Amino acid sequence: MSAIISVKGLTKNFRELNAVDDLSFEVEESVVYGFLGQNGAGKSTTIRMLLTLVQPSEGTINIFGKELKKHRKEILRRIGAVIERPDLYKYLTGIENLRIFATMSGIKASEKKLMNELERVGIAQRAHSKVKTYSQGMKQRLGIATALVHDPDLIVLDEPTNGLDPQGIADIRNLIIHLSKDLHKTVFISSHLLSEMELIADSMLIIDKGKKVVEGKVNELFDPSDMIVQLKTTDNASAIEKLNISDLKKFLYHKSADNIILKLHRDEVPLLVKRLVQMEISVMSIESRHSLEDYFLSLTTGQRHVGAS
Repeated sequence: MSAIISVKGLTKNFRELNAVDDLSFEVEESVVYGFLGQNGAGKSTTIRMLLTLVQPSEGTINIFGKELKKHRKEILRRIGAVIERPDLYKYLTGIENLRIFATMSGIKASEKKLMNELERVGIAQRAHSKVKTYSQGMKQRLGIATALVHDPDLIVLDEPTNGLDPQGIADIRNLIIHLSKDLHKTVFISSHLLSEMELIADSMLIIDKGKKVVEGKVNELFDPSDMIVQLKTTDNASAIEKLNISDLKKFLYHKSADNIILKLHRDEVPLLVKRLVQMEISVMSIESRHSLEDYFLSLTTGQRHVGAS
């Protein structure tokens, strides 16, 4: 598969705040790509850079094989996006809202096409009801319809299930799967719900404090035989240097001044402990977690609370 999005060294500084820090990733064609992190992790800032709403401090963004900065208008015409809660005209009907957004996208859509779009997101029966009478889930679905009306190749959704009840979440989940599997759209979706992303995403990226923590295909990340091991030492820089030139390098998953994360088969954990001693790495703590979800929860239940940014 070819890369629809290719991001390299993406950085955004707001004065002294490093919101996104040297972030690199690729999104393949016709996949659902989950973009996860806790409140303040840099998700929304990254999405705004992908949509040219915020200018990067450093780094490059290529979409559809072209540099975003040089081909902005051409690229944006092929993207549909819903950022946080959709901005709708609540005193107009659903189909009137959709018609306005179609016109803004340069589309002269027939009544039949507009109804087909509303049917696709499951609210055709309320096409002529005013949006102020819609539930939050219906508003989210109408928002997605406005993003789809010009038939984009890439769909960007920022926390599309926020504030929804379980049925609303299930409806959005099924719609996203339909867009990817049946219509072959590429869907880039930010969320703080790892369990939900496990159900719909083909690949995912987790960021923390603007940095990449974990990235990979979902079926590999959630292998039940693997364990996530969180290691803290008296000198992480020295420990990382030793690990990088050892046979344990293949297990390194994430490394920083605060955390060293390794991923390995549960049967290899005793070997890891033995080798750390042999390498004279001064360990403060070593904590094994049975799944990526356990590790993600350790991030989101730490000093900062999980959220949507």
